[in-house]
Amino acid sequence: MNRPLVPGDTAEFRRERQLDVLVPTRNRPAELAVTLSGLATQEGVPGFGVVISDQSDGDPAYAHPAAATMVRALRHRGHPVLLTRRLPRRGLAEHRAYLLDLSAARYVLCLDDDVWLEPGTLHRLVTAIGELGCGFVGNAVHGLSYVDDVRPETHGHYEEWVGRPVPERVRPGTPQWQRASIHPAANLLHVTQRLNLPPGAWRAYKVSWIGGCVLYDRAALVDSGGFEFWRRMPEKHQGEDVAAQLAVLERHGGAGVLPSGAYHLESPTTVTERDVEAWEIVLTDSDTPQPA
Repeated sequence: MNRPLVPGDTAEFRRERQLDVLVPTRNRPAELAVTLSGLATQEGVPGFGVVISDQSDGDPAYAHPAAATMVRALRHRGHPVLLTRRLPRRGLAEHRAYLLDLSAARYVLCLDDDVWLEPGTLHRLVTAIGELGCGFVGNAVHGLSYVDDVRPETHGHYEEWVGRPVPERVRPGTPQWQRASIHPAANLLHVTQRLNLPPGAWRAYKVSWIGGCVLYDRAALVDSGGFEFWRRMPEKHQGEDVAAQLAVLERHGGAGVLPSGAYHLESPTTVTERDVEAWEIVLTDSDTPQPA
C-alpha cells in the first residue's frame, strides 16, 4: 500500500544551495516517474533540490505509486523534494515563473517532465556552466526512435565555442537562428558520434535555444527578466523557454553542451493548444523603439 507523500515546506525548501531542478508537469504520471528516476541516479552534485509543480486535471502525477517511489528515493539519497500544485492554469510561462520563485539556488535546471537524464549529466552541466561562466548551458534531448535517421545537412550548424561564450543577439531570419536545426530527432547524437570524444570530455557549442533540459545561472536568468513576461501572454501559448533563453543570450551568453545526456520520452504532448509563440510577443515588444 502506497502511503501518502509529505509535500514538503516551501520556506524550508527555499534555501541557498548549488542546484535546484524545476519540473513542471501535467497529466503525465508515467513520464514523471521516468524523469525522476533519471534524477535519482545523478552523482557528483550532492544535495541538489527538486521542486515539482503539478497542473493535472485529476490527482497530481507525483501521487502515482511509481512517481511517489522516485520522490522517496530522491529524499532517501539526501535531496530535498518540494511537491506543489499550481491551479488554475495560467500558461506555461507563468508556471515556470512560479517554479523559479520557489528556488534560492545558485543554478536552476528547467527540466521537462518527459526527459530522462543518464548518469553523470548533472555533474557535466554544472561543471560546464562553472567553467564557461555564461548565463545558461543545456542538453538538447535525443529522440532515439530517430537513431537511424541521419540528416547530414543539419550537421553544418554545429559550431563550437572557443573560450568563454559571449553575449549574442539572436533573431529569426539570421544564420544564428538556424542553429536550432541541429537539435530535432537524433541529429546531435550523430554529431557527437562523429566527434568521437574521449571519455569524460565535453564541448560547448553555439545555440539559438535549447528545449527540455536547460541549466541557468539563476541570477542571470532573473537579471534577464526570468519568465515574468507571462503577464503579457494569453494562457494558450508555447515557446516560453525560447523567449527566456534569447534574453539570457543577449545579456550573459549561453551554450549547448555535448555530449548530451538528455533523452526525450517521445510521449504525446500535453500542450495541445498552441495559439501563440511567446518569443514572438517578447521579441516584438523588445525590438519596438521606445519614445524618447
